[in-house]
Amino acid sequence: MTDVDDLPFLRKQARTQRFTLGAPKEFRVAPDGSRVLFLRAESGTDPRHSLWSADLATGAETKLVDAVELLPGEEELPPEERARRERARETGGGVVHYGVDAGFTVAAFSLSGKLYTLDLASGEVTLRVDGAVIDPRPNPTGTHVAYVQNRRLHVMELATGEDRVLVEEDGDDIAWGLAEFIAAEEMDRTRGYWWAPDGRSVLAERSDRGPVPRWTIADPANPQNPANVVAYPAAGTTNALVSLAVLGLDGSRVDVAPGDWEYLASVHWSAGGAPLLAVQPRDQKRMDVLALDVADGSTSVVHTASDQHWIDIVGGVPAWTPDGRLVTEGMVDGDHRLFVGGEAVTPAGLQLRAVLDVGEEILFSASEDDPTQIHVFRTEGGSVRRLSTVDGVHVGAGSAALTVLSSWSLEYSGPRVSVLRDGEPVASIATSTVDPDIVPNLTWLTLGERGLRAALLLPRGYEPSEGKLPVLLDPYGGPHAQRVLQSRNAFLTSQWLADQGFAVLVADGRGTPGRGAVWEREIAGRLADVTLADQVDALQAAAARFPELDVERVAIRGWSYGGYLSALAVLRRPDVFHAAVAGAPVTDWSLYDTHYTERYLGKPQDEPESYAHNSLIEGAGELSRALLIVHGLADDNVFVAHALRLSSALLAKGRAHVFLPLAGATHMTPQAEEVAENLMRTQVDWLLRELSAVEKETA
Repeated sequence: MTDVDDLPFLRKQARTQRFTLGAPKEFRVAPDGSRVLFLRAESGTDPRHSLWSADLATGAETKLVDAVELLPGEEELPPEERARRERARETGGGVVHYGVDAGFTVAAFSLSGKLYTLDLASGEVTLRVDGAVIDPRPNPTGTHVAYVQNRRLHVMELATGEDRVLVEEDGDDIAWGLAEFIAAEEMDRTRGYWWAPDGRSVLAERSDRGPVPRWTIADPANPQNPANVVAYPAAGTTNALVSLAVLGLDGSRVDVAPGDWEYLASVHWSAGGAPLLAVQPRDQKRMDVLALDVADGSTSVVHTASDQHWIDIVGGVPAWTPDGRLVTEGMVDGDHRLFVGGEAVTPAGLQLRAVLDVGEEILFSASEDDPTQIHVFRTEGGSVRRLSTVDGVHVGAGSAALTVLSSWSLEYSGPRVSVLRDGEPVASIATSTVDPDIVPNLTWLTLGERGLRAALLLPRGYEPSEGKLPVLLDPYGGPHAQRVLQSRNAFLTSQWLADQGFAVLVADGRGTPGRGAVWEREIAGRLADVTLADQVDALQAAAARFPELDVERVAIRGWSYGGYLSALAVLRRPDVFHAAVAGAPVTDWSLYDTHYTERYLGKPQDEPESYAHNSLIEGAGELSRALLIVHGLADDNVFVAHALRLSSALLAKGRAHVFLPLAGATHMTPQAEEVAENLMRTQVDWLLRELSAVEKETA
């Protein structure tokens, strides 16, 4: 295999999984503060992650589980694990998740569907179950391991090896212990069961996908293969039926009383109090926090939040502190604030992103007055202290007392990982990511009357005397995601695009996080109008400041929501945009899932005009600019039906366009080196040709 240093950028990016391989992740801190467990690939090009330990006293790092040694060949993943990784956008291999008991005596993990345990004292690795295992986790006392196999929740006693299914129930549509599609795809809830603090029972999700519509994904490139039939809850249709039960290791079962909720957003069970359930109705305009009585399955409301548009799901809350105070997120004057025991503990202007750990003090992430940065904070009595000290994007793990800080910056590629004890550095963890050898030629911008955060990238070595540059907008542009973050790795692809002869503009508009609830909710019912208007405003404001931007040659490209926004741009603003590449675009919102779509547009039965107005299909006859549509045929998130329906509508209206199907590709962009490189070069060559044609027309 060619040495990575000799590869062109696009192939290097694909081989290194966007330069993330070799970065440590999934940190667990020992209760005595002596060491940290984590996952890391052997190198920046090896996709297989192994389990490591860092001794905080000596700084020594020890490989506890060698994924290559355990599995020299290719992995064979159960269908549920493949689906879980697709939902989590997990592209790595080897040990990608693991669980550990409260006392740090045993770890459990799956590798190629096999269940292993690791004795953390002796280092002995034991194969426990040979095949089709996902999400194994020890109980807090380290005596049992729970896992899911064939959609059923199992528990194994480690001392005896006794293994049993907690609930025997017929039916392929029934699952115990698995997060259903909507939870995993839209709510960031990847778990379907939760151990009791005493380790003697499990609170388990039961889901029934029977009422959910069935959609079919064919494999046209291999017609001999059977079609994949999936349960997909499109907007306005039926969700999976979700319920809960407390299952004792003694064989007992207590069903949780049903309520008037549709979505189970999160579950918390700690020694601080009764299990907490965060639930929402179908319209998501309310969030109830329920305390569960495990003796009889009854629930009581301990906290409620409501909003005329929607209530956001914030990671890590609700939770109990060890002394029994309720930790929640709440909005005050549009700010996302951290509340403990009903009192706001974060100041005005600090936008809570996620709660990372709840102990005697609380570890959390938030943005201050600059949404392009995410910092890690801890509470200290009645005050708040910022632990991350340099500009950038910081990810925290562990606890407020012993914090693992992964820091991404514009100053360097890859993360710097440090361990802080009471906020002071005591150790570091090595990173072996590949250096992309690209330093973005980037200008940081605040644009227009709304102060849109943006980055402008010009070709490295470019001089204005060389003439004006065609402009390429490279957004995501939709809600709950950001492109403009102070991390070098966030702009590597954009810089490569700039080096092909573009001025690349990346802008975040209304709906993106980090700027408060009012900013986020301006897109309610107006996805198309608001997000497109902000891209146009960013372009015009940047062009007014930088005369080297040629506004007579403007293109836009994006994937997923960015693909929707790109097609929307040439359909509705042909006066501004001259060519677009729409990758995996949502074209008809009635074809996208319930939780995401209905949050912004309501149900299609109730809001037909809103769905029509925000659809690309309705305006297909207006296309007068160049449009390239790219879509993976195996996509089970944004189905290829979106692209096909848009293409069909364009053809019916006599509107020329290009459609590029990707055989076997899911919603994640292709990872094979040759395909990844050729796909990007195809887009660039097409854009340059189309913009060159525009230049000739206007000459």
